[in-house]
Amino acid sequence: MPTDQGSGRSGPLAGVKVVEIGSIGPGPFCAMLLADLGATVVRVDRARGAALVGPSSDFRTEVMHRGRQSIAVDLKHPRGAEAVLRLVEDADALIEGFRPGVTERLGIGPEDCLRVNPRLVYGRMTGYGQDGPMAQAVGHDINYVAQSGVLSMIGRHGQPPTVPLSLVGDFGGGGMLLALGIVAAILEGRQSGKGQVVDAAMVDGAALLAAAFHGFVSAGSWNTTRGTNIVDSGSPFYDVYETKDGKWLAVGAMEAHFYADLLEILGLDPASLPDQHDREAWPEMKTTFAETVRTRTRDEWTERAAGRACVSAVLDVEESWVHPHNVARQTFIEVGGVTQPRPQPRFSRTPTQVDCVPPVPGEHTREALSQWGVSEDLIQSWEESGAIVQTDEEPLESPQQEASAR
Repeated sequence: MPTDQGSGRSGPLAGVKVVEIGSIGPGPFCAMLLADLGATVVRVDRARGAALVGPSSDFRTEVMHRGRQSIAVDLKHPRGAEAVLRLVEDADALIEGFRPGVTERLGIGPEDCLRVNPRLVYGRMTGYGQDGPMAQAVGHDINYVAQSGVLSMIGRHGQPPTVPLSLVGDFGGGGMLLALGIVAAILEGRQSGKGQVVDAAMVDGAALLAAAFHGFVSAGSWNTTRGTNIVDSGSPFYDVYETKDGKWLAVGAMEAHFYADLLEILGLDPASLPDQHDREAWPEMKTTFAETVRTRTRDEWTERAAGRACVSAVLDVEESWVHPHNVARQTFIEVGGVTQPRPQPRFSRTPTQVDCVPPVPGEHTREALSQWGVSEDLIQSWEESGAIVQTDEEPLESPQQEASAR
């Protein structure tokens, strides 16, 4: 597996400077995307008590923190905001993921930051948005996806809504859309000379990701009974089936010609089956498909399909790392001993890279501030006052902490 480790920034966002106020979930994901694309990102971590959320207990393995430096700032210290605002003077964008009003109380809200840098793009990441009756409500991905209407559509017929991975709210509807918004605002600012606030809410973003399905419901072409539509596990030709060896096969043969190929691969006679789109017969057809798929192993089926009929093996994570196609495309890289997806998408002229491992909080406090043009005297003054902290030793594994609702 290739190692993508080097020096210097590259990528289409090289030269863009971003201040990330440390948070969890979508904020770090947004910062990772920008850093992956070449932006210089400095993460402002807590001076004391910084910890990880989730199964990771080692800052060096927190993939979403890759590609950037970390400084440790006590934002409750009288001079903590001063340090952040000094960074903001030279930044193109700032990312924060607190609940509405928190950064204002800390002295690093939009008005504070735009006062020192009128061209700044101020990116805000919340669950419910900066206003509205639920703006101060607490929540996590599951709550935002529920509020957007998306969770009600995920799951099998007759079963409760299925809790998905935190992809729809945190990462797709949250961090990825905030990154898009920040890049768009930076482009606009280069024309207008003005900065602005980007208000990204995970409820709004999750709803946007499901734009097609909201449209289907509005047009009356989607059954709101979960698990009864073509792409929600309702149809026999768009589902997963267990194989002889206890693994799984994914089938997505929606189009008529793919469906015909699927029946050929399964060895089923079309004349013996109801029409493909006879919804009343779907349960019976599913039983037939399931019984047939159980007669061979997963790999036997994929070899038999040979890339036809939208038939694929359901790969475990570690299997995906070594699949020949993913290896050929270098879809995954190894950085600091941790296998992870490489930056995406790919650029023909300004290639991206991961040029440093995830930092320990405060690891680069002096170095990063100096690189951003802060004088040594001022850095020393902040450090002596306790507003900033330099981490000189590798910390022990971070204790597990519950996620702070955002």
